[in-house]
Amino acid sequence: MTRFVTKVFVALFALAMQTLAQTPAQAPAKPGSGASAAGKSAARSTYDRTLLRPSLLKEKAPETFQVKFETTRGDFVMNVTRAWAPIGVDRFYNLVKHHFYDNMVLFRVVPGFVVQFGISSYPAVSAAWSHANINDDPVTQSNKRGFVTFAKTSAPNSRSTQIFISFKDNSFLDSQGFAPFAVVDAAGMKVVEMFYDQYADQPTNEQDQIARAGKAYLDSKYPQLDVIKRATTVGAAAATASAKPAAKASAPAAAKPQ
Repeated sequence: MTRFVTKVFVALFALAMQTLAQTPAQAPAKPGSGASAAGKSAARSTYDRTLLRPSLLKEKAPETFQVKFETTRGDFVMNVTRAWAPIGVDRFYNLVKHHFYDNMVLFRVVPGFVVQFGISSYPAVSAAWSHANINDDPVTQSNKRGFVTFAKTSAPNSRSTQIFISFKDNSFLDSQGFAPFAVVDAAGMKVVEMFYDQYADQPTNEQDQIARAGKAYLDSKYPQLDVIKRATTVGAAAATASAKPAAKASAPAAAKPQ
């Protein structure tokens, strides 16, 4: 009897083990809406490591394309035309393609003049681009309202990553070598004009500190500034047309973009 019970027990145990072996392992959870807030925050704090090697970002841009900027005030689109400033457009295209402008603070918003941005939120990226200048383009368009241009110093061939959008007709910049390469239409300018502007030029005087400390510096000292969440190419450019001029107002004696 004891031998029979033992055989039954062994048979039942073997059957249980076989059943367990056929049970599939639980599949890992798919990333998506169930991701934790901490995970989402971590994703925003990263950057494309290719940005640490500017010499690799040399792809030729399409002749025309659009870039959509998603910001804390809404979305706007730039219509880019390579023929206007091919060197600048190639640089801009490569920066956008590798998400340079993502998670970026709009550090300079001067009413009646410009909104300017292009200092990376990540100090390592800023350091990599600190001497990655490009040659000047001839000025073929005027710095009118809604037109987009690379910032530069008075030195030749000093353009790098910073760009600005004119709030009004800033054609006085044409003779100083500022070559527009894109334009924001009237609908987009309604968004651009909503960016927080009460700090005006104050952060502009602290560009070295911003580059060294990144977004954390601006978040701490200038917490009201708006942010570009993401910038991506979205298609061929629409027919370019100047944004409608705003009501005339006396412009402040603002420093030129640099």
